[in-house]
Amino acid sequence: MRLAFGAVVAVLCAVLLAGCGVLPQPTTTTTPDVRGVSGALRPYYGQRLVWKDCGGGFRCTTALAPEDWADPGGARIRLAMIQRPASGQRLGTLFTNPGGPGVSGVDFLREAASTFYDKGLLDHYDLVAWDPRGVGASAPVDCYGTRQLDDLLFSDPDLPEGSPTLRADVEDQAKAFGSACLARTGGRLAHVGTADTVQDLDMLRAAVGESKLDYFGFSYGTYIGALYADRFGPRVGRMVLDGAVDPSLSSFQESLANTKAFGAALRAYLADCLRASSCPFRGDDVDGATDQVADLLLRLRDTPMRASDGREVNSAVLRTAIDASLYDERSWPLLTQAIDALLRGRPDAVQALADGYVDRGSTGYTSNLFEAIYAVNCLDKPVTTDRAALEEQGKQLDAADPLRAADNTNDLGDAVCGNWPVKPEGTPKRITARGAPPIVVLGTTGDPATPYAWAQSLAGQLPGGVLLTLRGQGHTAYRDEVPCINDRVDRFFVDGTVPAAVTCG
Repeated sequence: MRLAFGAVVAVLCAVLLAGCGVLPQPTTTTTPDVRGVSGALRPYYGQRLVWKDCGGGFRCTTALAPEDWADPGGARIRLAMIQRPASGQRLGTLFTNPGGPGVSGVDFLREAASTFYDKGLLDHYDLVAWDPRGVGASAPVDCYGTRQLDDLLFSDPDLPEGSPTLRADVEDQAKAFGSACLARTGGRLAHVGTADTVQDLDMLRAAVGESKLDYFGFSYGTYIGALYADRFGPRVGRMVLDGAVDPSLSSFQESLANTKAFGAALRAYLADCLRASSCPFRGDDVDGATDQVADLLLRLRDTPMRASDGREVNSAVLRTAIDASLYDERSWPLLTQAIDALLRGRPDAVQALADGYVDRGSTGYTSNLFEAIYAVNCLDKPVTTDRAALEEQGKQLDAADPLRAADNTNDLGDAVCGNWPVKPEGTPKRITARGAPPIVVLGTTGDPATPYAWAQSLAGQLPGGVLLTLRGQGHTAYRDEVPCINDRVDRFFVDGTVPAAVTCG
């Protein structure tokens, strides 16, 4: 949930960028802006960042931050950063975060900058991304090896729904995972929440020499941006939040909204599939096709298949592959082909879709994406562990999930965060963002990961919030094929023109 759009896009971008000759970037050193900063925080805000060429037209550096902002004199961590210098007349620095939590901003910008961001932004801004604390190369959370993480993400216990045996199995697995994260990550596991990342971002703003934060956040990156605006409103410059998260929602409210949105996206995919002769589902009825998907999940629970590398392809793998493909309408044909191959006894394509979603390569995981997701989310918001409340919530999730017949764990809640070894530090809250200028929020009507209602809510919470709506399917709205969104965003960043609310696409 709340992953970036970048899993497929970044791979394509990496191919497009390969082999492009780019002149080396000269080393530069920043002049920090430390106005209004004093005391123990000044050494961090005032650090001079040395940017060195790191290939492909990019510069890289690392910044120092306290492990615990409440104890700036204690242990320190390093935050990895990357910059794509402006190609033309520079206006300033535009920070960007692709989402997650757990997605490497450094990797995303390196792979996707020149093919994802429009020319106006590339010409006029130094684009800067960073790996948030706990992620990638920034003091990463570490929990499991490949085999253990496979078991955590793709285990599919064939145990009676609601049974004590199933509950014990899920909770034992959750406790073991949390214990491993604490043992391998240590005390910094308590300091990787979004509140700490927001403080990091303000420090990075000052360290690159900017008095205001210009920021483009996507998916979970909008949560970082919203909390920044709420805490540092007068320091906000030009900010756009695409695929918005609603900070006022509880963990369960998020899960319920996600379940409904993914269900609607699944139905949209099936309706589109049924119009094609290549669709592997029989008939022309979406309800009937949904039942066929649920039946397939149940069959894989009873009788998993084997991919060519020997790994088990069960219902959890297929469900992950389906969810991954619903992020982008352009992935629907891949899902259709993968399910058709699965029905013919060839599960490798389904396995590949699931692997792409969790950053799993042929020899193991290529990032700590899902370890960081749990570590950040479990700190950001509390979850209920009350048995009666979980049963009621499970009923609501069942009612919202068109594939509920294939899922026997809805009444167990978030077992990982419910058994996390570190207490949560955040709570749901409405954003006030006092002193912030107008902030642009983007929402897509068929977004499964960050439902459109969240964008509506966040825009309403922000003073002067402006909502740009894209009619369509998929996660996030800033895309090369929708100039009615991109052009307004680009003008806002480049010349400060605050757009009027619009619905298009």
